[in-house]
Amino acid sequence: MSAGQHIGGRLAGKAGIVVGAGQSAGESAGATVGNGRAAALLFARAGARLLLVDRSEAAAQATAELLRAEGHEAHALAGDWTRPGDCEVFADACLTRWGRIDLLHNNVGILSREPEPSSTTVEELERVMKVNLAGCVNACQAVLPAMREQGAGSIVNISSVAAVAATGQLAYALSKAALNGLGRELALLNARHGVRVNTVSPGLMDTPMAIGHKSRVHALDPALLRAQRDALVPLAGGMGTGWDTAWASLYLHSDEARFVTGVVLPVDGGQSALVGGLLQPAQAHPA
Repeated sequence: MSAGQHIGGRLAGKAGIVVGAGQSAGESAGATVGNGRAAALLFARAGARLLLVDRSEAAAQATAELLRAEGHEAHALAGDWTRPGDCEVFADACLTRWGRIDLLHNNVGILSREPEPSSTTVEELERVMKVNLAGCVNACQAVLPAMREQGAGSIVNISSVAAVAATGQLAYALSKAALNGLGRELALLNARHGVRVNTVSPGLMDTPMAIGHKSRVHALDPALLRAQRDALVPLAGGMGTGWDTAWASLYLHSDEARFVTGVVLPVDGGQSALVGGLLQPAQAHPA
C-alpha cells in the first residue's frame, strides 16, 4: 500500500506539527514524493489536523493545498528550526489553533558538501550539525512543555541508516548518529510525563532529495543512479519511498504504539542488517 486513501482514524482527534513538510518546485517534479510531504498526507488521511512548517512558506503552502483538496484541515507556516524563536512560534500557533500538540514530526536535514570524509572542515561539520541536530533539539524543546502539561504526546525524528553504516559523508553520518542519541535521551527524560519520543531510520530511498541532489552533484543520469541504489538494497524491489518512511511514522505517532518509546526503527529493506556482516546484498539473495 502506498499513498493509502482509506486508513481509518488512526490519528483522529489529534493535532500536530510536521516540520519539513514542503518540497521545492524542482523537487516536486516527477513521480516521487519526499518524506515530509508523504508524512503530512498520510497523517491527514488518518484524521490529524496539521500545522505544516517549512523554511519556504510557498513549499509548505503547496503541501497544505494538497491536503485541503482532499478535505483535510491543514495550515502552512514559514519557519527555520535552526532559530529557537521560530520553533516557539510554530508551537504557539498549534496551541492557539487547536489547544494542544499531540504530535511533532521532525523531517529536516541536509547532506554534507565535503568531497570525502578526510577533508571535512570544522565549518562544514558545524553547518550540518546546526541544521540536522540543533534544529531538531530546538523543535523538541519548543513543544515539550505543552506535551508534558497535557500528559501525552508523540515526537518522531527522521534519522538515517547513515547513523550506523559508512556513507562517505562524515558530517551527515555524525549528525544522524547524534539524532539517534537525542531520541533515546528525550524518551527517557519525558517518559514519566506520558510523552513518547521515537526515531525512524530510512535506508536508501527514492525521494526527490536523494535522487535529485546526487544526480546533480555527481552529474549522474537519474535512471542509472536509481539502478545503482536499487542493487544495494537486500529486499526485493530495491529502494523504498517517502511513503515507507511515512507509514512507519504513522504507526509510531498512533495509539497503537502507546507502549513504544526510545526506539530507532529501521525502514531500509534490510540494509542495516548487513552492517558488520559478511554478506554482500547480492549474496543475501542466492539464486
